Amino acid sequence: MSRPAEGIPEPRHRLGLAALAGRGRETAVGGEDGPCGPDVVGGLAAAWAEAVAGTSYVSMSRSEIEQHLAGLTRQLVTALLAEPFDPTPARQVGAAMVAAHFTGTETLNRTVALLATELPARLGLFRDGCQGPVVERVAAVQGALAAGYAEALRQRTLDEQEAISQAVFVARDQTEQALRASEARFRAVFAEAAIGIGVGDMAGRILEANASLLEMMGYSLEELRQRNVRDFMHPEDAASVWRLYDELVHGQRDHFRVEKRFFRSDGEVIWTHLTVSLIRDDRGHPTYQVAMIEDVTDRHLLQERLRYQALHDPLTGLPNRALFLDRLSRAFETGGRDGRVGLCYLDLDGFKVINDSLGHDVGDQLLVAVGQRLDACVSAPGRLVARIGGDEFIILVERSGSTQDVVVIADHVLAALEAPIRVGEHELAVSASIGLVERPVHGTTPADVMRDADITLYWAKSDGKAKWALFDPERNAREVARFTLSATMPAAIERGEFYLDYQPLVRLSDGQLVGAEALVRWRHPEFGLLAPDRFIGLAEETGQIVPLGRWVLREACRQARLWQDRFGQRAPFISVNLAVRQSRDPSLVADVAKVLAETGVEPGRLQLELTESAVMGTADEPLDALRALSAMGVRIAIDDFGTGYSNLAYLRHLPVHELKIAGSFVEGLRASAADGSHVVDARIVGTLVSLAHALGLGVTAEGVETEAQARRLDDIGCDSGQGWYFARPGPPDQITRLLS
Repeated sequence: MSRPAEGIPEPRHRLGLAALAGRGRETAVGGEDGPCGPDVVGGLAAAWAEAVAGTSYVSMSRSEIEQHLAGLTRQLVTALLAEPFDPTPARQVGAAMVAAHFTGTETLNRTVALLATELPARLGLFRDGCQGPVVERVAAVQGALAAGYAEALRQRTLDEQEAISQAVFVARDQTEQALRASEARFRAVFAEAAIGIGVGDMAGRILEANASLLEMMGYSLEELRQRNVRDFMHPEDAASVWRLYDELVHGQRDHFRVEKRFFRSDGEVIWTHLTVSLIRDDRGHPTYQVAMIEDVTDRHLLQERLRYQALHDPLTGLPNRALFLDRLSRAFETGGRDGRVGLCYLDLDGFKVINDSLGHDVGDQLLVAVGQRLDACVSAPGRLVARIGGDEFIILVERSGSTQDVVVIADHVLAALEAPIRVGEHELAVSASIGLVERPVHGTTPADVMRDADITLYWAKSDGKAKWALFDPERNAREVARFTLSATMPAAIERGEFYLDYQPLVRLSDGQLVGAEALVRWRHPEFGLLAPDRFIGLAEETGQIVPLGRWVLREACRQARLWQDRFGQRAPFISVNLAVRQSRDPSLVADVAKVLAETGVEPGRLQLELTESAVMGTADEPLDALRALSAMGVRIAIDDFGTGYSNLAYLRHLPVHELKIAGSFVEGLRASAADGSHVVDARIVGTLVSLAHALGLGVTAEGVETEAQARRLDDIGCDSGQGWYFARPGPPDQITRLLS
């Protein structure tokens, strides 16, 4: 009860309420003109005094009431505006009201109503899109005040009950004179008590009732004396209520306390706190039963309203996350071994654009309209539509029959959102991405289902939006593997899990090995040997390509130095691939210079390969890094040339030394001379070779797999080749053997 706003989604508007209340004023929050100043507090206290006037009997004048309520008002304002927000002080205000005898049946109702209207209005909080947080805080203050009021009133009732019980026992045990005196006192308490008191015999016949009980039930004393206790059974009473009663009339217990509904004489239902006590004679035999009944209908209705607010979204009226998770947990608890459950997790596509461009008010109205459409097309027994935050909704399908059930619902939702939604002057088109999960409840948990639904929603978003995606364990395993690789890559570099293979580059005219391309591999302890296509793209996405590329460069140059020391001028140059992100790294030139200095490799024996798109992408960007590397003597090569769009006129201005023709062009050169299908590819390759030679560039053909390809490339004038025909990538010893 003390946390009525629990489960309500966190408001987007973060501006402190104290700042909003003090906006436009030069004074502090507690200053003369601040929200806790005498003008504001006095006005609120006067309105409060006016609202509760005549609802409770208090021995104060009107001015004294206002003065007393002013102190309580200041506590409520301070609690409402406090940062961080804590409604607990409002409980003390509720208790203080009871202590001052503001206990009339209408006092609490009018006080709660006044807090909902006068308090935020007089503080000027309903503005600048802050209504959501204000309503949530006011509801929390209302709940805390009602909780403190109820607890204090309940304690007062218990005290009265204790006094009555003491009076009964004293009256039984005293002498005749003391009995008459105590009976007089009991009669006074009995007659004037604020709670209803009834006395009955052990057969359940009502013998006596005080004025409060008669007023509460709407009967005269004569009418009640014609009734039996069991006539007041309510059809929805819990079985435990009457089990406790039977135990009491049989002498097995002396009292019990329950919350129970009663029908008044006019048929109206009232909620009460019922305490029934057993009166025994001198020998301990049960003789009478005494019922003490407190009318808590207003308090119960307030609790129900606050409970509803705690479990429902204040904007759309749909169940919120708290209620959804409760229903999901119960679906698992009651599903049994054969039960199934399904989830449709929705996120609106493009909602942020609408919210940011047209304003939060339009966005809120759009969410309300979407919630109404979802509720209309989905709601049915065993289903629940909830808004769990922002523009996210979720549909729970209890006792689903198969995956097809949630697929059908997802299709209905997508169809329901196709028609534009009219919000004021705007006609808005909205769609949704939906993640679907459907499975047996046995062997999984609510947390597992929610996690997988969230993952699947992300898939639907990334697959193009306005569609649904069904959870796929295999795809999820791949995603988990990618995440694992991403998370373990930095440590893998330090642990030495990466290594390099080398593939020779051969001069076509004489078959002489002139270079070797370094190709990185990952020997993963869990996933085994991984080729570059399994982790290079991931390294690019996460930025790990820069430290990985730095390691590859250093390791390749270290090996190049070994070949340089052993074979001298016959040693091959080493070719290292640079990813796009590496080429943009500000420390690239310094890293290359440092590695060359550390390893002692001649700059001319290092070739850096960049893709065609990466090099041409520098057309509008500084080329200082490439020019600096070229000036150092490092060779620059364009890899996979011909596969992208090249500004050929711009090519001659780039600091490039080598073009590596993509293997897709070389593949067509497998055909024999008698087959005309090779002519087009031969002309393309010939054109590329002529272009490169005209610009003073060397040409290497990639993907050479046959002797026929090698001969034709040599005839065309290509300088060197690389491919399985010469050698597959392998350890450095393979290059060493070829050189030897």
